[in-house]
Amino acid sequence: VQPPQKPLQAEEWNRLRKSFQTPAVFEEVMFNSMVRCNSPIDVAKSLLTHVAKSNGDIAYSLLVKYLALCVQQGQTSEIRDVYDIMKNRFKILESGAYNLLIRGLSNSDQWRMALTLLEEVKKIMIPSRANYESCIKAASRHQEMNLAFELYHEMLAKDLVPTLDVLQAFFDFSRGMKGPELQKELFGILLYLRENQIYPHKTFMQSIKLWFESIPGGNWRGHLTSIKDSGQCPVCNHQLEDSDLTEEEYNNLRERIIRDVIHGTDTFRKTSPQEFEAFQRFVENRFPFDIVIDGLNVSHIKPRKMQCENLFDAVNCLAKDNARLLVLGRKHMLINSSNWKREIMKAMQNKADFFFADNISEDDAFLLYATLRSGKHCKFVTRDFLRDHKACLSDTLTRHLFRKWQRGHQIAISPSFLSVFIQQPAFCYDCVVQTTGDTWHIPYKDTFEEKYSYQVPRKWLCIQQK
Repeated sequence: VQPPQKPLQAEEWNRLRKSFQTPAVFEEVMFNSMVRCNSPIDVAKSLLTHVAKSNGDIAYSLLVKYLALCVQQGQTSEIRDVYDIMKNRFKILESGAYNLLIRGLSNSDQWRMALTLLEEVKKIMIPSRANYESCIKAASRHQEMNLAFELYHEMLAKDLVPTLDVLQAFFDFSRGMKGPELQKELFGILLYLRENQIYPHKTFMQSIKLWFESIPGGNWRGHLTSIKDSGQCPVCNHQLEDSDLTEEEYNNLRERIIRDVIHGTDTFRKTSPQEFEAFQRFVENRFPFDIVIDGLNVSHIKPRKMQCENLFDAVNCLAKDNARLLVLGRKHMLINSSNWKREIMKAMQNKADFFFADNISEDDAFLLYATLRSGKHCKFVTRDFLRDHKACLSDTLTRHLFRKWQRGHQIAISPSFLSVFIQQPAFCYDCVVQTTGDTWHIPYKDTFEEKYSYQVPRKWLCIQQK
């Protein structure tokens, strides 16, 4: 449906409605179309008036669609009017309407009303991340940083994960502002990035750099650099944190993962205890391994290639220095098929140990067990991020150790057109935000990635206080 260019009279709307295939949904479809085409407000209003006169009232769904159009165009007074109508007519609004109202008002000079609505939402449900972030950005824009941080902490306490966009806004709007409290809060965000292994993208990194350099009397200077393989920063000569865990940390982590993750409640949902026991016996008889490979995961790396060839290439690539390999496979790989050729499977089994699990098994637990059982030197290969297991580890210290161990032990394999595979080795230094007090080192990515990635960046921002 093409919305009209100008407001229509009642009889014109009626004519249009009659000519429509299903007149019952005419108004819904017309409003959807107006939002899509960003129609002038007075055109939408003339349809609302017509509906109100014909039916005696306006359905909730139509009001929400009209509201969406007002928010899209930043029509503050209309947003207020729709809110008044809705509050009078409906005791409670649902989350979609609240999202629109808070977004619309927080972008206007009536932004404080968005805070009132946020309080209203809290009484009936947990506000969404978008609700909080709209209010945080509004408070930051008006330099009310204490309020913005109060909302941010409230949001984290409700387990809502902030977007990089809102974290960047804190640095953008705090530029040039004084105060040790504010500094402490922003350092807190950098430590949040460290804690959660988040790599800011280039524009976010630039905001961090500019904020540091704008601190009154702070004398901070930022430089973009790459860290040497030895882990030394070429700008400030500072040695980055080691990626290795101490013996004590490693043993601690191993015990916790075996207890909480592997023997925890969720491992055996997709595998039987008998199968896992058989696997443990298999590992005890053959360990230590140097590299454990998630066979099924790696076999999908080049979609146009046969799965067994992908795996064969990876095994060949990793078996170079007489490394002892364990490949976790599935029983269906042993059945000769278009993707799994028997002779290729035989050739692979001469180069690596294989454990074939049932076809429905969840192999992350197997992967973690075999790697940790083999000792500190053992690395593992998967293109997964193992996020679920991190969630099983209850305390932040163990989660931090798990991530650190993962960063130092997960080998990233990516398909390359030049050679078979490019293998990104695990670094000897820890690729995570770090500080010594008068220096900060922040790894960053060139592009924004919503998806979590285990591939660590090669680019760094070094900030030092002169």
